[in-house]
Amino acid sequence: MRITVDVDDELLRAVTVYSAKEGVTLQTAFEQALHAVLASRVGVSAGAPPIPVFGGHGARPGVDLTDSAALEAVMEGTADAGFPRRPTPQ
Repeated sequence: MRITVDVDDELLRAVTVYSAKEGVTLQTAFEQALHAVLASRVGVSAGAPPIPVFGGHGARPGVDLTDSAALEAVMEGTADAGFPRRPTPQ
């Protein structure tokens, strides 16, 4: 949908710099900003639901989160990546 919005000159310059730096169009930059504001203030989702974070320092070294088979092997304790194996139920 096409609309006309008056934007402060300084804000427009900032968005223009941001969009050039990120390699996105002005339209995309404005949409991202609106999604972020709405998500933080009124709970409107800007896509996928947030992933919960439970502390720690990220993935273990050597764990490739984009390789589902390797990740499963690490989680199941069958990977030989120098990580302690899960005890086998008796």
